[in-house]
Amino acid sequence: MSQALYVVKIGGNVIDNPDASARFLKAFAQLDAPKILVHGGGKVATQIAAKLQIETQMVDGRRITDQPMLDVVTMVYGGLVNKNLVARLQASGCNAIGLTGADGGIIRSVKRPVKTIDYGFVGDIVAVNGDQINAILSSSLTPVIAPLTYSAEGLLLNTNADTMACGTAVAMSQAFEVNLIYCFEKKGVLSDPDDDDAVISKLVPATYVEYKSTGAINKGMIPKLDNAFAALNAGVKQVTICHADELANAVSGGAGTAIVL
Repeated sequence: MSQALYVVKIGGNVIDNPDASARFLKAFAQLDAPKILVHGGGKVATQIAAKLQIETQMVDGRRITDQPMLDVVTMVYGGLVNKNLVARLQASGCNAIGLTGADGGIIRSVKRPVKTIDYGFVGDIVAVNGDQINAILSSSLTPVIAPLTYSAEGLLLNTNADTMACGTAVAMSQAFEVNLIYCFEKKGVLSDPDDDDAVISKLVPATYVEYKSTGAINKGMIPKLDNAFAALNAGVKQVTICHADELANAVSGGAGTAIVL
C-alpha cells in the first residue's frame, strides 16, 4: 500500500484572520504524515496595491493581473504571505520550505489566452514536477506553495490556488495515496448558501449538477468542486472540503463534505 500524503489548500479568508490561521497552522503541523500546504493570497495584495496606488480589477471574483499587479502579487504571495506561513509552521515544529511554482521547476504553466476577458499575467497549469516535490518531501521538508507558477518563457504567472492544489495532488498520486483537503471559512459545501449549517456530507456528480442548476452551488465553489472531481478522476484517493478548524477531523473522515465519484 502506498504511503499517505496530505495536500491541503488554505483559503485567503483564513490567512487574513490571525486567530483562525494560528489554529489551522497548529493542526496542520500536527498531521503525522508527509504533507504539502498550498495557500491562497487573501486581501493583503489588494491592500498593498492600494497603498501603491495600483488599481485592483476583479471579474467574477478573479483578479486581473497586469504588470503592476503581477509585481504586487509576486511580492505578497511569494514573499510576505508565504514566508510568514513558513515561519509560523517552524514555530509549531513543522520544518517547512516556502516555494512558488518556479522554484525547482515544480509547477509550469502557460499565460492564459485572451478570449472574452484579458486576465493578464495569469497562468493555466500544464505540468507539475512530482519527482521534484517528492525529493523535497524525502528531505523531511514540508512544501508551502504560493499561488505563482512560471512559463517556459520565464514569466511568473498568478495562478488559482485551488487549481494548483488539484494539480499537485494528481501529480503526487503517482507515488502516494493522496488526500486532498480544501480548508476555508465554511463548514463544507452548503445546500443553502444562507445557512452555514446546511452542509452536504457527501457530494456525487449527479447531485452536484442538481445543486448547480438550482443555484445552491455557485460562484467560487464551482471551480473548487470542478477541481475536486477532476482530482478524483485522475487518481487522487479522497477529496474533502471543510472548515479550517476541522482539519484534524476531516483527515479521519468526520467533518466537512466528502467529494466522491
